Amino acid sequence: MNNAIEIQGLCKHYGDFSLRDVSFNVPSGCIMGFIGENGAGKTTTIKSILGLLHMDKGTISVLGKNPVAERAAVGRDLGVVLDGSFFSPVMRAKDISAVMARLHPDWDKELFSAYCRSFSLPEDKPYKKFSKGMTAKLALATALSHHPKLLILDEATSGLDPVVRSEILDIFQEFIEDDEHTILLSSHITSDLEKVADYITFIHAGHIVFSKPRDELHERYGVLKCARARVDALNGVHVIGRRDSKFDAELLVDNLPETRRQNPDVLAEPATLDDIMTFLAKGVN
Repeated sequence: MNNAIEIQGLCKHYGDFSLRDVSFNVPSGCIMGFIGENGAGKTTTIKSILGLLHMDKGTISVLGKNPVAERAAVGRDLGVVLDGSFFSPVMRAKDISAVMARLHPDWDKELFSAYCRSFSLPEDKPYKKFSKGMTAKLALATALSHHPKLLILDEATSGLDPVVRSEILDIFQEFIEDDEHTILLSSHITSDLEKVADYITFIHAGHIVFSKPRDELHERYGVLKCARARVDALNGVHVIGRRDSKFDAELLVDNLPETRRQNPDVLAEPATLDDIMTFLAKGVN
């Protein structure tokens, strides 16, 4: 199987929002970062992938299966962490394990306990007394403990301190080491995706702006800074975004090596994901 997820022509209409012809693939054995502003359509897309929303149009394949018609088969190989808790406040980790053992045929109690020990999660402590970092680790331990092939994570590291986020990112990278496991990771923390993602998909206002390898974005996209009066005289520059101050201009280009070669006296640096999102969301002035 070449792709863990395939989405073609996905459309979903609400009163004041629509997903419009959303299409992208998540290659097997990678981490795909899914970025976009609040309300851009990330969660709607994820819920569609999970079969939780009715599509108005389009097709979705998850691990080669239809996530609606073959929900049980897909669920066996799928681990999910959504933004927000689904645990009862009074449940303990060991209670969660007991419930999951009844619900999931592949639940591995020993593996769950091992994750709890590794994450320093007490199995007898009520969930309501967990810190936010502990809550995130518990959700991840639960998602991992039935040996899934695919993780779908919506803001799994949101609100966590850098130390906890670093620990969780290490787990993500370990998960895909054998090239047989895949992660779709939606996150506003683009610095995390800069560290671990192999691909980046950017959604804006309900449509996909791009879906590209992270290395390609880093190598080709750049931010050029110069005086506004100099912009028209630049050579070989392909501008895809611009923002101006009183005297200066910042330009987002998608041909950084050529821009540097033809304009060696102008400051041009690789664009961050935040840069790319900000420029492209605003459009070319």
